[in-house]
Amino acid sequence: MKFSAMSIVAFTTLVLVTVTIMASMNFPFNWVFYVTVFGQALVVYMVYKVLTDDYQTSKTFEDFYEDFPINKDQG
Repeated sequence: MKFSAMSIVAFTTLVLVTVTIMASMNFPFNWVFYVTVFGQALVVYMVYKVLTDDYQTSKTFEDFYEDFPINKDQG
């Protein structure tokens, strides 16, 4: 099964938030340690997956930002 880059980002975020919750709830050290190591490995994989993802867009630098488009008609 092929996972998208964004699903891996979401899963990594969930694991790292879980580590934070486990540490704040005083879980045993070995549990927190192993989940932290797993989370760090997921971060490395996530970065690799995002950088090598085959993502295409029609946007250019002339389009500026998605949330603040420049209207080319108003000059």
